[in-house]
Amino acid sequence: MSTKSPLRIALIGAHGRMGQAIIAAAKEAGAEIAASLDVGDNLAAGIKAGDVVIDFSAHTATAEVIRLAVAARKPLVIGTTGHPAGEKKRLLTPAARIPCVWSGNYSVGVNLLFALTRRAAAVLGSDYDAEVMEMHHRFKKDAPSGTAARLLEIILQERKLTAAALRHGRSGITGERTATEVGIHALRGGDVVGDHTVMFAALGERLELTHKASDRAIFARGALRAAQWVVAKKPGLYDMQDVLGLK
Repeated sequence: MSTKSPLRIALIGAHGRMGQAIIAAAKEAGAEIAASLDVGDNLAAGIKAGDVVIDFSAHTATAEVIRLAVAARKPLVIGTTGHPAGEKKRLLTPAARIPCVWSGNYSVGVNLLFALTRRAAAVLGSDYDAEVMEMHHRFKKDAPSGTAARLLEIILQERKLTAAALRHGRSGITGERTATEVGIHALRGGDVVGDHTVMFAALGERLELTHKASDRAIFARGALRAAQWVVAKKPGLYDMQDVLGLK
């Protein structure tokens, strides 16, 4: 009887919080970390050692990671956040040359939140004011979070609005809230792993969809699930909605 070889992972961002969580999750799942890498290491050699690449490093390194993964023909899972919108848009085309899962959040629960938010935004009209609130630990460097950015993108898509509709917090005499604006509020403090709430408020009622993460392991397990899924896929750009069959 043949024994299936363990999935070999080239992990970029190995010494970060998420990197350490993925190493622990891989050990639990019987996967192998073939290369533990950080920005500044020999990424090309490390990428070649894995069956799949998982990247949780810095957004400034994403273009190089994609380039090297394409050159080595290795499937890629990207969990890095903080990309300016224009930069990420430019990287989508080269990323699609290999099987690539790119998501701002790999939690199964959060991806269900994405699906529920899309449904709510489609059903509730412009008389329901949409606001997104997120909170993370004091060490997080980017805002809003990748998850909040995706929630906002979903709302804008369903309401056929552009990024000009976004209001990043409010200050001063702002006037009455317009029907087309979408608020985003980023809170930072303590050791919060990640809280996200989407609120649709109308006159007389309010709907809130909330997800709270208490353990970074949920993201690591999701990223590992994406890695196991993407190795069998054709070149193209995917997200966790694809991995979970939510589309």
